[in-house]
Amino acid sequence: MTRRCLFLLSLLLSPLFANAQTDVRVDVDLAKFAGKFNPIYSWFGYDESGYTTTEHGKALLGELHDLTPVPVYIRAHFLLATGDGKPDLKWSSSNVYTEDANGNPVYSWTILDQIFDAYAAAHVRPMVELGFMPKALSTHPDPYHIGWPLKPGEEEGWSFPPKDYKRWEELARQVAAHMATRYGMETVSTWYWEIWNEPDLSYYWKGTRDEYIQLYDYGVAGIRQAIPNAHVGGPATTGPAKDPATGAPGKSSEYLRAFLAHCAKNKSEATGGPIPLDFISFHVKGRPNVVTDHVQMGLDHELNNAAGGFAIVRQFPQFQRLPIILSEADPEGCAACSARLYPPNAYRNGPLYPSYTAAAMKGLFELADREHVNLLSMLTWAFEFEGKPYFDGYRTLATNGVDKPVLNLFRMAGLMRGNRVMASSTGAAPLDTILAQGVRKDPDIDALATTVAGEACVLLWNYHDDDVAAPGAAIAVSIKSIPSSVHRVLLQHYRIDDHHSNAYTVWKDMGSPQNPTPEQYAKLQAAGQLQLLDSPKWMTPENGEIKLDVQLPRQALSLLRVTWSN
Repeated sequence: MTRRCLFLLSLLLSPLFANAQTDVRVDVDLAKFAGKFNPIYSWFGYDESGYTTTEHGKALLGELHDLTPVPVYIRAHFLLATGDGKPDLKWSSSNVYTEDANGNPVYSWTILDQIFDAYAAAHVRPMVELGFMPKALSTHPDPYHIGWPLKPGEEEGWSFPPKDYKRWEELARQVAAHMATRYGMETVSTWYWEIWNEPDLSYYWKGTRDEYIQLYDYGVAGIRQAIPNAHVGGPATTGPAKDPATGAPGKSSEYLRAFLAHCAKNKSEATGGPIPLDFISFHVKGRPNVVTDHVQMGLDHELNNAAGGFAIVRQFPQFQRLPIILSEADPEGCAACSARLYPPNAYRNGPLYPSYTAAAMKGLFELADREHVNLLSMLTWAFEFEGKPYFDGYRTLATNGVDKPVLNLFRMAGLMRGNRVMASSTGAAPLDTILAQGVRKDPDIDALATTVAGEACVLLWNYHDDDVAAPGAAIAVSIKSIPSSVHRVLLQHYRIDDHHSNAYTVWKDMGSPQNPTPEQYAKLQAAGQLQLLDSPKWMTPENGEIKLDVQLPRQALSLLRVTWSN
């Protein structure tokens, strides 16, 4: 056979091999309880608190409220920093605290009120992160703000301890009292109050661990003076995974353990009494890389961070049932690092981001079940960046008012209610395998299922750490234990893939315009919404079971929503 014939034969056969399907069976049993479906997905955050009040920021807050019937919580950095309120990458300010010529405190609420009024208008709840240090309180006020990214050796005054911890306590009291007066004691009592962010990293905290403990004690003392039943906690440290080379606990692990030991055994340095701790917070992150010519995610890194933190909490029996807030839970650690400058972050615009997050969500549920801890939140550190290029690869939920595919995963999750029920998949990557080696061989084709009276939801994903072209999966889905009195059910099949719930693909097909016409912009906004794969259809259960076949491309997700009336 000639070389030309071989070439033509390869062209004919290659689509057959490229479209070869992986056969998977997913069995869901609505009668087999697997755990509560805590809405851990309904928490979001961002560095630049100043973006809250922008046109697109306020619109996005409304969308976050509307994606779920449960409360949505918002966490933001730089709420107490000194400045004019104008945001920049990894920077914002409120100018809430200054001092007069005689050194007396001066409080200004204008900028902070604008931020919290936007939360109130959108009916979302703040997770108030008490940070960072006002210039007049900093032990190292100059230079106060240089701009990100810092050069080696540069330090900014907002990251230093206070010169007076009693004044820090009074600042916390003033903020909490003002919020209680403005929004009502009943309202602010539903908020969460967290002291600082990542004090184990020198970028955010130039003090020692003992100085952070002082910061915590005096901060919560001030909050509790104004709001006696406020939910207070911390320490918001980075991922507490073991050192992969030695297996020994890392700095973050020791920081979290020391903080919990202080709260368990010591007296408050501010009050001399017990130390309030209503929730425990720390962060978990993945670690993507560029391998040869593609992005390779690091789901194992995020889940190992969570496993390490949960294990530390279990060492303190008095805290084991406290809510755990993963106050940042993401594929990596820098929302403000665009894919244009940091190629590993190219995952952020398309379906890889939501499929990773779905797999992470189930992994976190399984880890929490295994360790018998109370997981309340996996907070997604993503919002929007005002005035940046379209789809520039920042870790965001929307770009210039156009929703990205990841936001549709949270819309899918918002449709899921009730309890988790048994969902087994022959294509799933076992949790221990993911912890040990990530999803580097076979894909993780898995499901998360919930049920409540009159409905069931099955979330499916076809995830792999390596973002390369690969065959999809042919999934045979069985949903059992539908009540025997039910004779018809309505199936709605939602999809996120390259061609559904994906404004990024539409934008590229337009030629990647940075100044879309009004018609193009309307089309992009429509493409950014959660879409059905096909028309809803009625199905008739047989012996309380329905069966359906789903073709799921690599990195795609489906939500099967089944509803009925008795």
